[in-house]
Amino acid sequence: MNSAYPAKIIIAWGEAISGNRDIREWLMANGYPELGLFVYALHHKEDARRWLIENGHAHLMALIHGAEGQQAALQWLNKFGFDILENMARGADNDDVAVQWLLTRGFNDMAGVALKIRSVKNQIERDNNDVHRISSE
Repeated sequence: MNSAYPAKIIIAWGEAISGNRDIREWLMANGYPELGLFVYALHHKEDARRWLIENGHAHLMALIHGAEGQQAALQWLNKFGFDILENMARGADNDDVAVQWLLTRGFNDMAGVALKIRSVKNQIERDNNDVHRISSE
């Protein structure tokens, strides 16, 4: 995964994950629709999740599922040799050892993306927990 995209695209992907809509739209319009749609999929947009699977980007969907704590997704990433994505998913799921694994191997950009995914995922969980707490009061 790291060598599949230029460093500036990885940085742009991280910015899109962090909420930069202009960069997300730029990625989608300039040959990286999977990275733009990843952002929508991270926010539980089913059509984006389906698009990733149907268009050869199951590994990105597995990254999201792994970040959501789904062990089967982590095992799938491992089985098919996506060790960087597996550690990104673990890091995004609050595993600091996995982030350290990325950093010690020189995948600083991917560690940064994992932390951005973590931030978004944790905020989504907080928001969902707040909604469930309010609705049960």
